[in-house]
Amino acid sequence: MNRLLSAGLAGLLTAALAFPAVAHTGHAGHAMFQEGLLHPLNGIDHLLAMVAVGIWAAQNGGRAIWLLPASFIAMLAGGALLGMSGIELPGVEAGIAASVAVLGLLVLLNKRVPVAAGMLLVGAFAVLHGHAHGAEMPQAADPVLYSLGFLLSTAMLHGAGIAIGLARHIPRLLSAVRASR
Repeated sequence: MNRLLSAGLAGLLTAALAFPAVAHTGHAGHAMFQEGLLHPLNGIDHLLAMVAVGIWAAQNGGRAIWLLPASFIAMLAGGALLGMSGIELPGVEAGIAASVAVLGLLVLLNKRVPVAAGMLLVGAFAVLHGHAHGAEMPQAADPVLYSLGFLLSTAMLHGAGIAIGLARHIPRLLSAVRASR
């Protein structure tokens, strides 16, 4: 399959998956840390956006590799506090869907931006994702344990995205190792 077709299919898949973003409320059970840990993994919208942040951070390179995920996590926590407090934000679901589409396109196009601009963009998207996490916290959940769970899960998804983004360097590294023998 040629690159253009692959890129087109990836873009189409990203856009198609972004539109059905749903808050997936109504979690049952006595959830605490595990509920928070699983929340980003249970929604394709959250999963795709968080992995995309890691991939895009790796594509940008340098300080962006840690600053983009760090700003996402910090703003995710802030958004969660808003959601847990019952503060309404307009357009959360549309914003989450847009985050998947925009981040997917940035990854697809390998678009590099200044670190501050990237931090601002992922931070804005993180507030929306965080609000959804906070608003959907089960009533029985301990807010601290629930938050620690989804923050850890988010960091792990960012790490997976960074690994995916850096994987393109593996062939060059292997060639260098072989050449040094």
